[in-house]
Parts: sequence; C-alpha cells; structure tokens
Amino acid sequence: MEEKKKGLQRPQNGGQHRQPRRGFNWFTMVYLVLILGMAYMWSTSGTASPLKKEWMDVKENMLTSGDVEKLVYVRNEHKGEIYLKQSALDKYKNLYGGREPKAGPHFYFLVSDKFDAEEQLDTLVESLPKEVQFPVVVEEHKSYWGPIIEWILFPLMLLLMFFVFMRPMRNMGGGAGGGIFNVGKSQAKLYEKSNNVKVTFKDVAGMEEAKLEVKEIVDFLKNPKKYTALGGKIPKGALLVGPPGTGKTLLAKAVAGEADVPFFSMSGSDFVEMFVGVGASRVRDLFRQAKEKAPCIVFIDEIDAVGRARSKNAGFTSNDERENTLNQLLTEMDGFGSNSGVIILAATNRADILDKALMRAGRFDRQIHVDLPELKERLEIFKVHLRGIKLAPGFQIDFLAKQTPGFSGADIANVCNEAALIAARKNKEAVEKQDFLDAIDRIVGGLERKSKIITPEEKKTIAHHEAGHATVSWLLPNANPLLKVTIIPRGQSLGAAWYLPEERQLTTTEQMMDEMAATIGGRVAEELVNGRISTGALSDLEKLTKQAYAMVTYFGMSDKVGNLSYYDSTGARDMAFSKPYSEKTAELIDDEVKRLIEQAHATATKVLSENREGFEKLAALLLEREVVFSEDLEVIFGPRKGGVDPNKMLREEPEEVKAEAEKEEA
Repeated sequence: MEEKKKGLQRPQNGGQHRQPRRGFNWFTMVYLVLILGMAYMWSTSGTASPLKKEWMDVKENMLTSGDVEKLVYVRNEHKGEIYLKQSALDKYKNLYGGREPKAGPHFYFLVSDKFDAEEQLDTLVESLPKEVQFPVVVEEHKSYWGPIIEWILFPLMLLLMFFVFMRPMRNMGGGAGGGIFNVGKSQAKLYEKSNNVKVTFKDVAGMEEAKLEVKEIVDFLKNPKKYTALGGKIPKGALLVGPPGTGKTLLAKAVAGEADVPFFSMSGSDFVEMFVGVGASRVRDLFRQAKEKAPCIVFIDEIDAVGRARSKNAGFTSNDERENTLNQLLTEMDGFGSNSGVIILAATNRADILDKALMRAGRFDRQIHVDLPELKERLEIFKVHLRGIKLAPGFQIDFLAKQTPGFSGADIANVCNEAALIAARKNKEAVEKQDFLDAIDRIVGGLERKSKIITPEEKKTIAHHEAGHATVSWLLPNANPLLKVTIIPRGQSLGAAWYLPEERQLTTTEQMMDEMAATIGGRVAEELVNGRISTGALSDLEKLTKQAYAMVTYFGMSDKVGNLSYYDSTGARDMAFSKPYSEKTAELIDDEVKRLIEQAHATATKVLSENREGFEKLAALLLEREVVFSEDLEVIFGPRKGGVDPNKMLREEPEEVKAEAEKEEA
C-alpha cells in the first residue's frame, strides 16, 4: 500500500531494478581537450610571442642598452632567450603591434653549434659598464612529453578518426542503437494504428478485381476463423503486376490503411547493399520482426530489384550478393506455417524477369494483375482526383474519361493537377474544359513552343504532312479515328495528331495495315505535294518499322514466314548474341517487312490521290487555324465510314453515367 501511495511500481525482474549500461563516451574526452585548448588560447590571446633577433644586433645594440634583465642560453637548442626589464617594456611595445609582451622571454636569437656560450657571453658582460650588466644563465631543456606524444598521439588520432567517421554510419541498417554493426538490420517501415495511415480502399478507384483479391487478404487477417473453420488456407503471398503508374503501391497503402494489423513496407533495393551478406541478413531480420508481430502484412515494392531470375546472364560476372539475398528470401517465404498470419505482398512491373522459384505455389500463390484503366475505371479515377479541384459549373467528367485512352492512374492525377495549374496561370476562378484539354496536350505532346522559328515553306510542308496523317486515318475504316491535328510545335515535334483509339483487346491484320498506312500518310503527302521527302517522318518510320517487324516475327501475320513467333516473354534471349532463326529466314523476314511497308505506302498513296481536293483543303485549313478537330474533317470528308466515329463517341454518355442519372431521377 505504501508503494501505491508513492506512485511506485514493483519491478518485474525478481525485485531488482536494472539500470541501463552506459558505455564510455569517447567524444567527452575530445570535447574536454577542445575546451582546454580554447581556454589556453583565450588566456594567451592578449599577449604577444617572443620576437626573433639576429645575434649581431643583440650583441651590438640590445645587450648594451641597459634594458636586459637576464639572458638564458639553452645549450641543446642553441638558442638564447632575452628577458627585458619591466621598465623597458613600453619602449619595445610598438614591435608587438601595440599588444602587451609576455612576462618573458621577450626576444630570442639562434646561433650555430660551434658557438661557445660561456666564453663569449661572459666576455661580453664583463666588458659592459657595471650599471648595465645582467646575469647569464646556461641550461638545457629536457622534454618529458615529447616521447610520450610520439607514442600516444598517432594511435589516439587513429582512434579519434574511427569514431568521427563511424558515427554517421550509426543509422545504417536501422534498428535500435544503430552503429556499423547493425547494418544488417531490416530497414522496413512499420505502420500500425498509431501511424494513422489515411489511404483506404475508397481512395483507390477502379481495379475492382484487384481490390477484391486484397480485400480478401485483409478480411482474413481480421476474421481468420471464418476461413480456417472450413479448412481454407489464405495464400502466403500475392504479387501485384502491372504497368508503371497503375496504382500497385497505392493499393498496398490502402491495405495498410484498412488492415488492423502491423504493416511492414520496404523497397526491393533496400535489401541489396555493397557489403557481402547484408541483403540476406536484412531478409532474416525482416521476417523475424514479422513473426513477432504476426498477424501482419509485409509489402516489398519493386521486388524485381532482388527477385531477378538467377544465372540468366551466364558467362558474365553476376551479382552474387543479389542471388544470395534471393535465396534467403525464398527460404524465409517457404518457412512459415500454414496459418501463421504473415502475408507477403509485392509489386513489380517486370514479372517476366522474376525467378521461377519465387513464383511457385507456396510463395507467391496469386498474381494480381493491375492493368491500365478502361473507360469506366478512368471515370472513377477522375472523380477521386477531382475532389479537391474547383470545377466550372456544368462540367462533365465523362468527357475527360473518353479523351484519355491508355492513361494510367498516375497520368490522370497529373492531368488534374496540370489543369489546375493552367487555370491558375490564367487567373481563372474555376477549372474549365479547355484547361483539361490543354493539360492533356501538354502531357502527351510536350510543352507548346509558339516561339520556335519556322519558315513559311517548312510550315507548308508540316501542314501537308499532318493533313496526310489525318486524311488517311479518317478515310480508312480500320485505322484509329483522328481527334485533332495541329502544326504548333510541341516538345521535339513540329506537329502532332491526336487519335482516339478503340479500346479493344485483339487487333486484326487489317487493322494493323490501316494503322501503318495512316502512319506513313505524312511521308506520302510530302511526296505528292513537294515531289521530294524530308527528315520530318523519322518518328513515323521508326514506329512503322517496329510494327512491321512485330507483325512478321511476333504475331505470325506473314504468309511466307508462317505461323511462327520469335517473341521471348521470359527475356532469356536478351543477352544472346545469336538470333533464334537462320540467315536465310532473316532475309525472308526482311523481305516480308519491306513488302508490308510498301503495301501500306501504296494504300496511303491511293487514298490521298483519290481525295486530293479534300486533302489540300484540310492542309489549307491547318495553315489558317493551326489546329483542326474531327468536326472539321467531317465537314470536309463527310461522316466516317466504318470503325469508330470520334464525334459520336464523345457526344454519347457512358452506360454507367446513364445508369447513375436514372437512379438520381428515380
């Protein structure tokens, strides 16, 4: 009762309080030496050091002046020290810069080792008048500290350098106490309830299938008996796979915010270090902490940094440290119990290069594909990112979703932010539709460069080039429909055409051939109008060549080559010097690629020749306005036949928008 009144607690270790041990702090000694040195310098800062004089000057002038109190000759240093009388100090004060000289010695002189001090100094003093004579003392200085400093100073400096340079490394590897010896500690960040992670599944738009997968993992950690009672086993690991910017890390953050369990997060590159064995040690420490905190989730971002397939580049020096780290990771992931409550989440956009042992059942049982968002998902993502943006009245979000095919979640976030910045730059009170269109153009095409100097002849060539693209893509039914075309320079391009590709999963040979014809339409337009070609079609020819080779070598769309594919999804042939086909087949592939490109060239030539009047009219309109939209092409060439009509597509509302409107009306 007495202890409770005083607010004390009984010790839990057998009645004895253990005081934390404190090691000797070497920096205390260093600070003490610095303080003593500064104190000494401060105490002597107001006085001056002795001045050097030549022996002849001392002999003829100073010693005969009557100002000398005594002279001390140090035999082993061949040095004479002169002490002045107190009454004579003011006489020499100007030599010390106006400062007060020391108590002594005030001057000194140096002589050779052949100097006979007793004979010369005694003779000199006896020759002086009795009133100016002074005592002469001959002595030797014995230094006891010299040998001690020689033996102790160098080891002390080495020890001091060790502690000075090793102190910044205490944070390497994390862990309590730090220090160089804790470099093998895990650097994973631990998120718990106290960390207050604010990202939840509400902040993750789209990705419904992926969210269902990870929601099941979170639900298992919250209610494990629901699954274990039926004999079910939750997967030990889930791998998030998808292109960059699709929201893999965001999904993991949402798991951390939703789950009521500890969440360890670290990058794959945090395992790999320049020190041998550090990566494997960090893996062991990470999983040891995870077992102690179970049930919990471990998230490894960009796992391809450590999980790359082993011995893929045989014949070259490989990173043994990375392979050792991967081996330790494989061992730790396979060592858990069936329902230990530790689940591994990982993210990568290079799943094809991961080691097969890492992907087998029992380690990463599930692969959750996080693909680029479709129209409905883009609409939901826009709604999330537009929450904090002040929009103009009557703004339609579904229009933005249609304007951004192929955009990832990160791209959409960038569009929203860029539109807000553009509106603020123009001093607007709300963000309008045109601001978003300008933002999309800025992200896709680059910064607008109206100040770029272009001659009238070059501008005419650019206009015909872009009009050629637009005409062929509008008139061929299987090509991507044009959204708008401009001859305003953006980034490195002198002109650009924006298309509205149909969101399809499969592409036919006819569709690819029409797209190739639209790609080479700019070069064909230059040939028809100018009778010569220019370098402006460089990017078009690069795209055209890659697409033709893909058709022949990957997709088997050549009758002569046949239904063969030389595509290697594993990436094992990246470092190979030889091709997987013979020289004869290589010649055949080159001939087929050339034939496909010539066929596309002929198609574009035919379309532009048959519609020369409309093509010239479009080029003139481009020179006049600099920007032409799909509505203008519909006026010139009529409605688009076959394929997707961009004007109709942009005017229609998505089915999900109609459903929401019907619900609101009901």
